[in-house]
Amino acid sequence: MLFDILTLFPEMFPGVLGASIFKRAADAGHVQVRLHNIRHYAIDKHHTADDYPYGGGAGMVMKVQPLFRATEWVYHLPDAPPGIIQYEPPPEALESGPPPIPSPPDAPIILLSPQGRLLTHDVAADLATNPRLILICGHYEGIDERVREHLVTDEISIGDYVLTGGELAAMVLADAVARLVPGVLAEGSAEDESHAGGLLEYPQYTRPANFRGWEVPPVLVSGHHGQVDAWRRRESIRRTLERRPDLLERAELTEQDRKWVDELRGESDNP
Repeated sequence: MLFDILTLFPEMFPGVLGASIFKRAADAGHVQVRLHNIRHYAIDKHHTADDYPYGGGAGMVMKVQPLFRATEWVYHLPDAPPGIIQYEPPPEALESGPPPIPSPPDAPIILLSPQGRLLTHDVAADLATNPRLILICGHYEGIDERVREHLVTDEISIGDYVLTGGELAAMVLADAVARLVPGVLAEGSAEDESHAGGLLEYPQYTRPANFRGWEVPPVLVSGHHGQVDAWRRRESIRRTLERRPDLLERAELTEQDRKWVDELRGESDNP
């Protein structure tokens, strides 16, 4: 999967995406990241990417022209090499301008915005089916509305709060999507995690089996895989019921799951 990320601050990304599992995935060629500085596509001598809002008000607004030119140029680039690279546009990117983006485009063009739809596991899984994502990081007071109306195909938010810019949100989205790309994680690693099946993940333990008198549940060291699976499923339901009961309304539950829900609710009513 290729992530083309358009930002005013490309230097923010290598430290986060260039480490741990994401770095290994990039080195192995499972994901590619190409960083683009929006200022490089501004046509004035100062490379101005923002201006005062029409009608007055606080803050600055990101200009429409650099964002369109940057996105259109990036859209028509060939595949990127493995790894995380900072792309430098050639002079012709400003001299002649790229052709327009077809409608609909072959790749989602996503604006990271607090006004967007919420990033969930299902959204990340759907995005992971694309071979390429183009991410636009907003900044300052906002972005020219014509970018929303005529350029982006989707807006995504990582939560009901406001950040100073879309860069952190783009990192979160890239990480959430990349880990679902085949080959990034070991097979089966993401299947039982929180939200993957509509429930929160069950408790995890590792050695030692006894720490300060706190023991690992005996079933986990019993060697009986069927009982372990049942315990994990029941504890997943317990944790979801305790922490995110709203998820149970949308989760796909078996008849046995529903029996456990009733039992666990009975336990909470009679501590």
